[in-house]
Amino acid sequence: MLSHDDFLLAALVEDGSLTRERADQAVRHAQDQGLPIADAIVGLGLLSSRQIAIVRAETAEYPFVDLSWFDIDFKNTSLLTRSTAESLRAFPLFVCERTVTVGMENPLDLRAVDQMRALLKVDVDPVLCEPDALRALIDRAYSLTGDAAADRLRLATSSTDSADLAGETAAAREPIVAAVNQIIAQGLDLLASDIHIGPDEHELHLRYRVDGTLRAHQGPGLAAHSGLIQRLKVMAHLDLTQTRRPQDGKFRFSHGGRSVDVRLSIIPTVCGENAVLRLLATGANIKDFPTLGFPAAESRELERIIENPYGMILVTGPTGSGKTTTLYTALKRLNSPDRNIMTIEDPVEIRMPLIRQIQVNHEIGLGFAGALRSILRQDPDVVFVGEIRDDETARISVQAALTGHLVLSSLHTNDAAGAIPRLRDLGCPSFAVNAALLCVIAQRLVRRTCADCARAVSPRPDVLNLFNLQPGESGFVAGRGCGRCGSSGYRGRVGVYEMLRATPTVRHAIEADASADEVRQLAAQAGMRLMWQDGLEKARLGLTTLDEVARVVAVQSTEDMEAKAASSTPERLAA
Repeated sequence: MLSHDDFLLAALVEDGSLTRERADQAVRHAQDQGLPIADAIVGLGLLSSRQIAIVRAETAEYPFVDLSWFDIDFKNTSLLTRSTAESLRAFPLFVCERTVTVGMENPLDLRAVDQMRALLKVDVDPVLCEPDALRALIDRAYSLTGDAAADRLRLATSSTDSADLAGETAAAREPIVAAVNQIIAQGLDLLASDIHIGPDEHELHLRYRVDGTLRAHQGPGLAAHSGLIQRLKVMAHLDLTQTRRPQDGKFRFSHGGRSVDVRLSIIPTVCGENAVLRLLATGANIKDFPTLGFPAAESRELERIIENPYGMILVTGPTGSGKTTTLYTALKRLNSPDRNIMTIEDPVEIRMPLIRQIQVNHEIGLGFAGALRSILRQDPDVVFVGEIRDDETARISVQAALTGHLVLSSLHTNDAAGAIPRLRDLGCPSFAVNAALLCVIAQRLVRRTCADCARAVSPRPDVLNLFNLQPGESGFVAGRGCGRCGSSGYRGRVGVYEMLRATPTVRHAIEADASADEVRQLAAQAGMRLMWQDGLEKARLGLTTLDEVARVVAVQSTEDMEAKAASSTPERLAA
């Protein structure tokens, strides 16, 4: 009689998923390693576990359920103890009156189906799920909600039966620790940048910021709030007794064989302490300018500019627009034993070897300006100032750029041209800015179109009109939503940029105290591509959508720029 593995192997060969030679290779590997045939196939990299699960579902004539497409109710953990779910490799997915749809690794295991039917005391409708996804669901659900079914069972069982529940108590040990670990691990799996844990009067909200937008997810109940905050404070070495003032800390978390730095911010609200965790990128995640989304021409120009021995390079944009990543990409390009690179940051988000990084500490009087004065006596070649916030820091940064140092920093302005009047507002004279500045980069992050569900679309007429495009223009795509992108149609982000180079024309305008509109118009006439134009080009390439570009970037036509510049007395510049 053929076994389940034999049926599976025959089905994979019959539908063309595996050749006979690959199947024989998998059989030999399974026999040598003592593995089930499915594990052997995945281990050899011949097929993914998802592909095998789909074929297995077709062979067994049971529906295949892709768990990534569904928001499973974690309250279903009350129907089944954790040890039972793990031993049967099953989880109640959907409850509909007297029928429960149960996700299983092997719906053909009739003993497990009968046991589920006896435990749930309702009709059971088995479906097949990918093994890894099912195990992850079980782990996440019970870690975040506890094991209510086991608690009920313990209360209903006399003390003489406690030995039979050893597995249950082991699974329930330190539930708060497990919940915190699961919350952070899920954030890493989702590629989230931030995790928000916030209490309301009757509910605890768990949200992840993925690709710049917040997404609500199921989490622990309100009763777990105090324990979660206390555990996070312990991990970040904060004051456990202080609940009435904000606290900030940092810790390192390991998951899936990799470590990530987590920055924790806790602030009191009327409903309790609100926690936000920032998942910080590591130096290993820093790639190069084309990977960030820089156009080829701008990427080559920027690599040429950062090789200057002195001068100032600024990156502008709002909080969360990727300025630090761009600056660290430049630092990685410059980082070598023959250069002394020093940074002043608040906080130090990305650690890199060889670079001397200084953390601002206002409690002891170590601010940007004071630290900058000190490190200029440390013989630096390259200085990275995390952010120019005040007059003193701005003036010292410009002076450093004028005295033989390459200075990289960030500013909060809406576009590249806006950096010029901003430096003037911070007390830097025009002649100094003119002599120090090499280039200004303005940037935003737009969401990438999900490659798994992208399809050709025709943008709405109002969007086409906004970008001055003709009706019926084709070549644009949008995601319709799938399990891999959380039904959003987007997955990941890419930068849109504009680079203001300090050309002779721009330097003349700076010297003449030109306004931001005048500088922008002159730079655009000299070939600078504005952010919205870069976004339009990326939409044409299918990297994002026009709706997303319009949401993030201010679209300004050439006529509007000329009108604004004309009202700023351009005759002064011609002189």
